[in-house]
Amino acid sequence: MLLLVGLGNPGPRYAQNRHNIGFMAVDEIVRRHSFQPWRKRFQAEVAEGRLAGDKVLAMKPQTYMNESGRAVGEALRFFKLEPEQVFVLYDEIDLAPNKLRVKRGGGSGGHNGIRSLESHIGKDFWRVRLGVGHPGQKELVHGHVLNDFAKADQAWLEKLLDAVALEMPSLLAGDAPHFMTKVAEAINPPRPKPSRPKSPHPKPPGKPPAEDAASDGESAAVEAAPKPDTPSPASESDT
Repeated sequence: MLLLVGLGNPGPRYAQNRHNIGFMAVDEIVRRHSFQPWRKRFQAEVAEGRLAGDKVLAMKPQTYMNESGRAVGEALRFFKLEPEQVFVLYDEIDLAPNKLRVKRGGGSGGHNGIRSLESHIGKDFWRVRLGVGHPGQKELVHGHVLNDFAKADQAWLEKLLDAVALEMPSLLAGDAPHFMTKVAEAINPPRPKPSRPKSPHPKPPGKPPAEDAASDGESAAVEAAPKPDTPSPASESDT
């Protein structure tokens, strides 16, 4: 059993906020991988499914962001899990929009939801940080994360959420580098290599170089061979 937790605030008022990108990501994972319907349990909305051969419980704590750890801690204790079996997706203002980082353990970075989790289950859980960008000034951060994504954000946001959902099995299977690489490639596909231009004056068909060299050598050998001595007319008359 693994816990897959998205962080956010409950209710339609917050549904499209930057702070709710964790909820959005888990919603897309549940949809893409055909989890069971959402239901209420552990002070959260939960949905069960399977990824990478493991049973997975997706969670959206309904305790509001600052108390997210209460719901996750309750589920962790019920299933007798360890913190390293918990994967948490959340917004990160210190990452540019459309960027992602994955790490096991670490600090809260000032994120109240992560701080709550650390106080309830410890620090050794997996963190999937989804970049939403920084507004530039500290006093603007609160309004930035509690405002909706702009229309201009929708294109990259859809790509990011789709890639995270598609590649999540590799992360849960323990291959974080593969997960990050595949998400990055989906968001910014590598440019195709330019094809080499064809020569405007193609060479006429001929013998392969090896055969040409052998033929030239044979000709040279024949031309260089000494001619046999032949008797002169005078010698024949002497005999």
